Amino acid sequence: MNTNDYFPQKVAKNYDEDVEASNAELVKPVVDFLAKLAGSGRALEFGVGTGRIAIPLEQSGVEVHGIDLSEAMLTKLTEKTDRIPVTQGDFATTSCNGTFSLVYLVFNTIMNLTTQDEQVRCFQNAAIHLEPGGSFVIEVMVPALQCIPFGETKHVFEFGADHWGVDDYDVVSQSLKSHHMRVRDRDTELSSTPFRYVWPSELDLMARLAHLKLKARWGGWNNEPFTNTSRYHVSVWEKSRDRN
Repeated sequence: MNTNDYFPQKVAKNYDEDVEASNAELVKPVVDFLAKLAGSGRALEFGVGTGRIAIPLEQSGVEVHGIDLSEAMLTKLTEKTDRIPVTQGDFATTSCNGTFSLVYLVFNTIMNLTTQDEQVRCFQNAAIHLEPGGSFVIEVMVPALQCIPFGETKHVFEFGADHWGVDDYDVVSQSLKSHHMRVRDRDTELSSTPFRYVWPSELDLMARLAHLKLKARWGGWNNEPFTNTSRYHVSVWEKSRDRN
């Protein structure tokens, strides 16, 4: 994985604005959920980015560390705070010192790992960093294939005045490209990012390979039920207290 290719300076510059990082209605439920799981322990964010979640989580009283491959995104984070230790590297394989009561990976970032092997290694890396009894949390979309007419591959997930978003699926390779068109300062910006989509059941198998057990799955950060119409899920796996 090389997120420097997809999260360079021009993306990092406007990232917080594009994902509504300051929107308390979006951020607060995430922070509350994660803070409860972390308890009095430490938290590690895979794909920490500009600190959209890590900064308010740290401000809530949780000691937070982060891993991210993009130098530009980490630069934005360190410009905002020096209270979150960060390590530059691939979160599927990069290590941080010590262990954590919580490792989390949000906002579809598991799909930045574009092969199954990398996603499996991510679970293994989370398990290595977790204390016995600790939790690994992933927030990721449910593939929108049921929304696409038979024979088609494209799904329009946003169609606004200044942002169009289209996902182009390949069911053979289980890959997709997410295309964005944004109008900013009267200029049109086009970007495409590759992902590997992954099903909840597949994530559960990856967790089992890493000796993690599914603890809960929700349809949102406010503990909404996960159903067959849920557009995304928040899943929690636990490391056995018998394992070190």
